[in-house]
Amino acid sequence: MKNQLIEITQELNNSSNISIERHSQSFINEISVISSKKPTFNKWKQNAITVADGNGHGQELNQLSVPFGIFIDRKKYIFIADFNNHRIIEWKYNAKKGQIIAGGNGKGNRMDQLNLPTNVIIDRQNHSIIIADYGNRRVVQWLNQTQQILTENIDCWGLAMDKNGFLYVSDYKKNEVRRWKMGEYNNEGIVVAGGNGKGNQLNQLNSPGFIFVDDDQSVYVSDRDNYRVMKWRKDTKEGKIVAGGNGEGRSLNQLFYPQGVVVDDLGQIYVADGENYRVMRWCEGKEEGEIVVGGNGSGNQSDQLNGPMGLSFDDEGNLYVADLWNNRIEKFEIIL
Repeated sequence: MKNQLIEITQELNNSSNISIERHSQSFINEISVISSKKPTFNKWKQNAITVADGNGHGQELNQLSVPFGIFIDRKKYIFIADFNNHRIIEWKYNAKKGQIIAGGNGKGNRMDQLNLPTNVIIDRQNHSIIIADYGNRRVVQWLNQTQQILTENIDCWGLAMDKNGFLYVSDYKKNEVRRWKMGEYNNEGIVVAGGNGKGNQLNQLNSPGFIFVDDDQSVYVSDRDNYRVMKWRKDTKEGKIVAGGNGEGRSLNQLFYPQGVVVDDLGQIYVADGENYRVMRWCEGKEEGEIVVGGNGSGNQSDQLNGPMGLSFDDEGNLYVADLWNNRIEKFEIIL
């Protein structure tokens, strides 16, 4: 496994060579999601409903190819970073297929193309789509089929936007998270997490993936290769471990390549625990987490996950998971 991950990291460092095949056994790191409205419920049905794809790996409108990040809006529409298809798909509530709303014109660096998009969020102020276009090393905005580069020369993985409209982007290779004020992208932004080189100290990150920002502008970072989730309060110089941090493993106090992260109104942290094929919930200050869904081994049954990536909740508290290697989006219904 260690050699596989070294190879994957080398591939990521040369994104022009990346091509994830359907039967690939190596596990790509995450990028995922922002929740639209965070729930305070705590139990979900263990058998999921497949709400997007379920038709196998492919490029048709009823198929996905390695879905990474997801975003759920108030209408329960699902926005999917369809990584290997170089497109963003909008999947309406109860629809049998999606529609392409960005990219879908082949892999490339033209303004109407994407190259391995890892995450997507919606700017509620102008209803534009903001995309982490990883392979092109840029963050792009799509508004009514008009494209604009917000920032470039960045190895972007995770995206988040706070209540004030500030944009946050994780940089996988620089091991940092930066923040930009909306509309002011002609600068390098401000480092709000990491930025002190690759490492496992409290002021460092190692391959940061998904990020989440709460109402206090605290930044939660899926610190993938440190097997932990970090919380960086606003204007602090180091973070705090809030999940994992005990090395790779499957015990309840460990994570194995954490992916998507969402925090609810109670401060409970939900983590897609990638190579443990489960979603965990951690309460800040606790020594261990608990399994929320999954944890039944790798597989394609309704109670199984195979590479959980992006996480999101809808307004009712239902949990959505981008199930990477099963090429599907799973919905776990809240138990009221």
